[in-house]
Amino acid sequence: MSHESISVFDMFKIGVGPSSSHTLGPWRAAQMFTRYLEDKNLLQSVLSIEVLLYGSLAKTGVGHGTDIAVQLGLSGEDPVTFDVNAIGSKINDIKAMNKILLAGKHEIDFTPSDDIDFLYTESLPFHPNALSFLVTLQNGETLAQTYYSVGGGFVQQEGQGASGNENVTLPFPINTSNDLLHWCRTTGMNIYEVVMENESSWRSNEETKKQLLEIWRVMKECIYRGCNADGYLPGGLSVKRRAEALNKKLLNNQPYSDYNSWILAIKNGGNSFKYILDWVSCFALAVNEENASFGRVVTAPTNGAAGVIPAVLQYYILFCDGDTEDKIVQFLLTAAEVGSIFKKGATISAAMGGCQAEIGVSSAMAAAALTESMGGTQRQALMAAEIAMEHHLGMTCDPIGGLVQIPCIERNTMGAIKAITACQLALQSTPDFAKVTLDAVIKTMWDTALDMSSKYKETADGGLAVNIPLSLSEC
Repeated sequence: MSHESISVFDMFKIGVGPSSSHTLGPWRAAQMFTRYLEDKNLLQSVLSIEVLLYGSLAKTGVGHGTDIAVQLGLSGEDPVTFDVNAIGSKINDIKAMNKILLAGKHEIDFTPSDDIDFLYTESLPFHPNALSFLVTLQNGETLAQTYYSVGGGFVQQEGQGASGNENVTLPFPINTSNDLLHWCRTTGMNIYEVVMENESSWRSNEETKKQLLEIWRVMKECIYRGCNADGYLPGGLSVKRRAEALNKKLLNNQPYSDYNSWILAIKNGGNSFKYILDWVSCFALAVNEENASFGRVVTAPTNGAAGVIPAVLQYYILFCDGDTEDKIVQFLLTAAEVGSIFKKGATISAAMGGCQAEIGVSSAMAAAALTESMGGTQRQALMAAEIAMEHHLGMTCDPIGGLVQIPCIERNTMGAIKAITACQLALQSTPDFAKVTLDAVIKTMWDTALDMSSKYKETADGGLAVNIPLSLSEC
């Protein structure tokens, strides 16, 4: 059986909100296209460029900032390092001058309103999230390339593979949860240990640990920023941010000056069920309010579901015994592997599978990671992932106004709580008696995705998106 090698850093990517499929993916596609032009020594010969957005990218592209992401990518900016506070000024400059500096090196005429086309009624057969770049060269010749944003920031050029890792041979190839369990049984290793061995095919264990701790740094800084930012989310729905007010209420005006003193203040507040529940919700709200505001987040495995894993990991660190670097690394390794199995067996793209492919997958990832981190067996961890996904099956993606706000932000709180509940159920259960396997629920999820109407797949053509007036504020 063919094997797709997916690294933990394919599943966890540092980027900019609000959508991995509609923001980060198109941004990366634009970067890929300019690199192609440079590799072919064509960049300096470009006279004009036109961008075509198809299907879901067109229908919710404005709300997700797809046009903004494409311009930043064509300009040579990188989503990992670009100052998110400079997005507005950068885009305004392009619009005002009707010029764009391709790859930061070659200036051409470019009018966003004319040169970015939203093809609302056209879709390409391979994937709903498609975009094409059409270039005219100074000698009159033309060329075109098409890319697909297939979920979680993964980009596939037409006619090529998605991950770029196909030639990497892993010591423990894994396509299914049964494969993963086989290697755990054969070696006696935990899930995270198997994953770390596979990661050694790309880099040293020390480098993997360093990069994972950087992933956590971005996650926790995102939580902290979101818990200390008030106001309204951009986009026109007038959705008021809630994490900051909830943070203040839960802390009861306890002073703090930075992340560490904030964490100490939270710990001093107690550990009652209601208190912990409120904090988990607060963490998840904070991340996805940042995501909706074009903030820096980590795809986990997507931007729309970016709050679930940070919220559950912060819960594990604060209220359990997860406050060590090794435990944080182990948590993220296990979570990433479960996510990669979903990607291989189904999808992590809401445009392909609805919200079950985003919040459902992130909840399953968090549930497995938390279960193993809390001392559960490998089978209990996979059982927890199955429980979490089983209770997200059929969830639609119907964003009001095409924005990653309603119902997306609250769904992250639900996904986080379901992950913790799934963990507790699995830890108190015997997998021998389970009737549903993780592989069976992944297949069911994919079958459900194939049957789901396209209007419930990130198009804003159905569900809440057509039944709630755009002027309505959630809060």
